[in-house]
Amino acid sequence: LFPATLTYDTLRFEYEDFPETKEPVWILGRKYSVFTEKEEILLDVTSRLWFTYRKNFPAIGGTGPTSDTGWGCMLRCGQMIFAQALVCRHLGRDWRWIKGKRQMDNYFNVLNAFIDKKDSYYSIHQIAQMGVGEGKSIGQWYGPNTVAQVLKKLATFDTWSSLAVHIAMDNTVVMEEIRRLCQSNVPCAGATACPALESDVLYNGCPEDVGLRERLALWKPLVLLIPLRLGLTEINEAYIETLKHCFMMPQSLGVIGGKPNSAHYFIGYVGEELIYLDPHTTQPAVEPSDSGCLPDESFHCQHPPCRMSIAELDPSIAVGFFCNTEADFNDWCQQIKKLSLVRGALPMFELVERQPSHFSNPDVLNLTPDSSDADRLERFFDSEDEDFEILSL
Repeated sequence: LFPATLTYDTLRFEYEDFPETKEPVWILGRKYSVFTEKEEILLDVTSRLWFTYRKNFPAIGGTGPTSDTGWGCMLRCGQMIFAQALVCRHLGRDWRWIKGKRQMDNYFNVLNAFIDKKDSYYSIHQIAQMGVGEGKSIGQWYGPNTVAQVLKKLATFDTWSSLAVHIAMDNTVVMEEIRRLCQSNVPCAGATACPALESDVLYNGCPEDVGLRERLALWKPLVLLIPLRLGLTEINEAYIETLKHCFMMPQSLGVIGGKPNSAHYFIGYVGEELIYLDPHTTQPAVEPSDSGCLPDESFHCQHPPCRMSIAELDPSIAVGFFCNTEADFNDWCQQIKKLSLVRGALPMFELVERQPSHFSNPDVLNLTPDSSDADRLERFFDSEDEDFEILSL
């Protein structure tokens, strides 16, 4: 962890640049060459919203913490993966942040949804307080699954984005469940049947001048989060190729995970290294100015991103995907099916048309644990264990 007083400016020269390699660099579904597209890579990384520890924000719950240093890293990673979904939803994957350039209103609307105050949709305040319902006291560390469950609940209040959030449990993605969730926007027969026609929910986040057919979209944009356990104490090498392929898909939102009790937001890979944004830097909380503008530079990582060996990844992760349209989802399903044919790549999860009549716990570990791992195994197969946190042996 970095000392709490450092900001990204003081760290700028301590980060390694990208290695000079012929291997392609993949960032959230985009392929780059280090030799010819280094500036494009860094611009893409800088354009992601970067959420770090903050200090001196309003007390959570009125009397709680005013900083999340030391406990909020997974909450910040959850914010980052969800912010990427909102960027894709409202700005598009091709949108770029350029320092000093005036940004469109939708950009500030997205950013404001994550600002450290109680009335922002996805603020640290909302996540921490909603987590109490998931059995987490304020200031307690989250696992990938817990933060996914909390974000799903918070998204129901975000009528501007009107997202369908699905968390696939038991290593299984059920296509029928997702279609039912995303097709819940049914157009109405006439104006009298729809008194709420002017609401954001039916506009599905679109401006009013968009045609009625677009406004009453039959597919709510999908955020799909898949909590996974890819090994017992370390990642099983058989999953590495499949994990890499997830970053190659155009629907990729990246991965939240990290090392034990130290969370990162993984946005891509090069060779055998994962590329990630690190929340472990404490910055002062940002207040909107009197004019309503938000100083936003500290929400963009302006140094080369961190890298780490894939083999060091903690096996507890959550993988994210965004499907703006039904065609995007169908394409994603086809890509996942093709992945099962890749030689040497073990599927991380199962894709099925409908819910199996009975679930048995799949042997996702492909390991024969010894007796010293008994407690850890019992915890892993306990259906009450939602947060996949790592226990010290």
